[in-house]
Amino acid sequence: MAPGHVAYGIRASYGLAHVTPDTVMAWERGLAAPNAAELAALAATLWCSPGELMGAATTLREHRLARGLAPEDVARGAGVEIQAYLRMEETDHWRGTDRQSAALARTLRLSLPDFVTVTGRADDLAGLLRSAVTTRWQGYIRPVSKLLAVEKRDVEGPLRKLHDDYQSRMVRTLSWGGGASADASGHAGRDFLDRILDHFWPLVPDLTD
Repeated sequence: MAPGHVAYGIRASYGLAHVTPDTVMAWERGLAAPNAAELAALAATLWCSPGELMGAATTLREHRLARGLAPEDVARGAGVEIQAYLRMEETDHWRGTDRQSAALARTLRLSLPDFVTVTGRADDLAGLLRSAVTTRWQGYIRPVSKLLAVEKRDVEGPLRKLHDDYQSRMVRTLSWGGGASADASGHAGRDFLDRILDHFWPLVPDLTD
């Protein structure tokens, strides 16, 4: 389909009279971005989902658009008032309760990494994980499961493995470091802790189904 065909389809089927071939070409070249109504019309005209036209969603609004949902649908699914939801989407700052957060994840079918990002919990999770690998990981099963809104059994294995990985890395570094073992161990430990979420997510099973 040429840009003119796409623009005509959007105008004829969805009443967006302002969309021209130049508009479509600007979207294609990344010079402009369609709004929510334009994105929905564009996706329907191209027989695909809005998510297929977007990059990786990172914000609450982007995840909603990728699912082709109206704000009212997400607000109802998450159990929050529509005006409160719209404010949270506008400011990109989720303020829902734990129960509402879990409902939001189900409504938008968020993966756990996306759920943590969208609800602004990444820093809190990283802090818990750093404490878990440097102390007794068993004491962090409950707070991590609560933060992620999953069952405790779902995080027990990943926490144990993350702790073991960190401790074994420290032991290996001390064994190989020679005279500079303390400095080498400290560097390896800081690097692991700085990237703690990157080490954690591959250990967590897909719980979105």
